[in-house]
Amino acid sequence: MRADILSFLKKIWSRLRFVKSLRFRIFIIVVIVSYIPMVLMRYGILNNYEDRAVSLRIQELENQTMILANHLATNNYLQDTSSETINAELLQLSNLYDGRVLVIDQNYTVVKDTYGISEGKTIISEEVIRCFKGENTSHYDSDNQFIEMTTPITVSVESVEVVGSEEAIEAIANTRPGEPKTKIVGVLLNSASTDSITTNIDILDGKAYILQILLMIFVVVLSWLAAVVLVKPFEKVTSSIRAVRDGLETEALEVSDYDETEHIISAFNEILKRMRTLDKSRQEFVSNVSHELKTPITSIKVLADSLNAQEDVPVELYKEFMADIADEIERENKIINDLLSLVKMDKAAADINIESVNINEMIELILKRLRPIAEQKDIDVIYESVREVVAEVDEVKLTLAVSNLVENAIKYNEEHGYVKVTLDADHQFFTVVVEDNGIGIPEDSKEHIFERFYRVDKSHSRKIGGTGLGLSITRNAILMHRGAIGVESEEGKGTAFFIKIPLTYVSK
Repeated sequence: MRADILSFLKKIWSRLRFVKSLRFRIFIIVVIVSYIPMVLMRYGILNNYEDRAVSLRIQELENQTMILANHLATNNYLQDTSSETINAELLQLSNLYDGRVLVIDQNYTVVKDTYGISEGKTIISEEVIRCFKGENTSHYDSDNQFIEMTTPITVSVESVEVVGSEEAIEAIANTRPGEPKTKIVGVLLNSASTDSITTNIDILDGKAYILQILLMIFVVVLSWLAAVVLVKPFEKVTSSIRAVRDGLETEALEVSDYDETEHIISAFNEILKRMRTLDKSRQEFVSNVSHELKTPITSIKVLADSLNAQEDVPVELYKEFMADIADEIERENKIINDLLSLVKMDKAAADINIESVNINEMIELILKRLRPIAEQKDIDVIYESVREVVAEVDEVKLTLAVSNLVENAIKYNEEHGYVKVTLDADHQFFTVVVEDNGIGIPEDSKEHIFERFYRVDKSHSRKIGGTGLGLSITRNAILMHRGAIGVESEEGKGTAFFIKIPLTYVSK
């Protein structure tokens, strides 16, 4: 049961893996970025239309009610509501805006209601009170879809009998001296429906929604096409990487659509170049090593067969043949040892055997062992020790590294040349410099000399017995000591290798 559930979940996950793709994420981002402004614009236009329509309706109502309030005051409607003309105007205003009109006197009594249900009743509200104080009010109730407005009914003071001093009259009229003197004798309370505005908004909203859907379909299609186009350069890179993974022949890529792809392609091409160089070197190495391993064996077999084919072989000839056989065995042994050393260097750093070693004595032993080889070519081996150096190293591995450098300096040197080894140290590192005045290294080969299987001069290397592994072994040994190795060389003038290693070994 549990296995079935896990299998089912894996199937679902495999189908949902597309959500992790860059194409899908670009698509989603473009859709969201396009959809949000559409929605905001849609609601912004509708709200703006609603505000504008309500504002115009309020302004229109204000004009209508101001005219009607003047008619009420002129015809003294608050004292006599029997005027058919005024009643017709009130009813017409109510029907025109699908609303209700109330006429309220200064006692807060409703003297006229176009609905005919509140006449004679008292109405006291904040809006009515504020209107009696001379403040016109208007309020839009968007939930119930109506506009409520109050308009004062005013008459001039001269037309009203007022007893009292001039100051009292001015107070009643709420005016300043010198201004026309009026008095608010009633309030016109008008409620107007905004159903027509709401209907128009619904119609506009429907059309805007349809337009939004059409635009979203367009945006979705355009977003997907854009995502496909934007991701296409990365698919080229992926295809090439898969070809390399599958061992297919792949040319260097040139995808310059974006800066990011240029960086990726540049790194990929560099890796591809190095892989080809390494593969070529490896093939050459296999070919060379196969040849080198077979040649001594072939020579040994030929020499042995020659001895077996002869009867009563002279001792001198026997010794000569046996010396040749010993040389071929030594040559075979050297190739095998180099291969074994390289394999050992590939092991984890945990295999390194660190101990306190006198570097001066170690180098002296190395040079003592190699001086006989140098004397065969009349090469002078010089050792310069600036100070006594004791460091924490793996003596076997470091000896192998330094030996390789000194031996190469001897092998690739000219007759009557020199090899100089210099040892120095500071409070943190010790340095070993191995320099010679030999054939040097070509400029285009310097960056490859530490690669496995790489040989600068293949014919010369084969002649002197080189396998192309020595410097790779040396470099690995130095790196295992958390050190660094560098080279300076000029073709035809000589080479200098620089080793820098910490005095105290620090494991990672």
